[in-house]
Amino acid sequence: MAKVKNILISQYKPAEFEKTPYYDIYKKYSVNLDFYKFFKVEALTASEFRKTKINIIDHDAIVFTSKNTIDHFFELAKDLRVTIPESMKYFCATDAIGHYLQKYITYRKRKILFGKNNSIKGFLELFTRNKEFRYLIPCGSDFMGSQYTDFLDKHEIKYTTAIVFRVIPSNIKEDIDVSKYDLVIFFSPYGIDAWKQNFPDYQQGEVFFGALGQNTAQAILEAGYTLQIEAPTAEAPSITAALALFLKTHANKRR
Repeated sequence: MAKVKNILISQYKPAEFEKTPYYDIYKKYSVNLDFYKFFKVEALTASEFRKTKINIIDHDAIVFTSKNTIDHFFELAKDLRVTIPESMKYFCATDAIGHYLQKYITYRKRKILFGKNNSIKGFLELFTRNKEFRYLIPCGSDFMGSQYTDFLDKHEIKYTTAIVFRVIPSNIKEDIDVSKYDLVIFFSPYGIDAWKQNFPDYQQGEVFFGALGQNTAQAILEAGYTLQIEAPTAEAPSITAALALFLKTHANKRR
């Protein structure tokens, strides 16, 4: 069984690292934790968005698959001085994303919908039950389609993709030596895209990959990699809990 000694976390290092679960993992399992954000995000300006000629209020529902997209969408709507009508519905990939909407709107069950058991299947079933809606899907600049849009196309459901931010991959290959890591944790499909752009010929081999969220897990598998750690689950509600659980059997072992 492969030993895990060096772990790459694709996030910025927490400001108070010693007060986080990562520090507990570092101390308990004697592993090295390096933090490095694989990409950065820039908001689209109102003038840039206007050039797309997309009218937000022409749609009946907005689809959100991440909290990050929610932030950028509502900031952009504010800059555009667009008032989202009360009749607008919101389709969210998970209940956590749905509850995050409370930051911007009043939470109402009939207004905010998410899939049963936070599953992809449950999420997609929402669209088949509401085929009459015209959906707006806010996304990043590197959006090339997804299992959601494939599903909407297959069922002839009307939708518009709207770029609300641009994703810029970090120069991973110049900044860090990835060959030293036994385990890499990803937090977003954008992180997977950045990894592939930096290392187009990368072979995973015995390196373990972990993912936070269904979309990230799916992106890892679609990229042809193997996934060993996933959160949230019933046993591991957070990525740190999943990592700690994994290290119980994979830390300080001989190759």
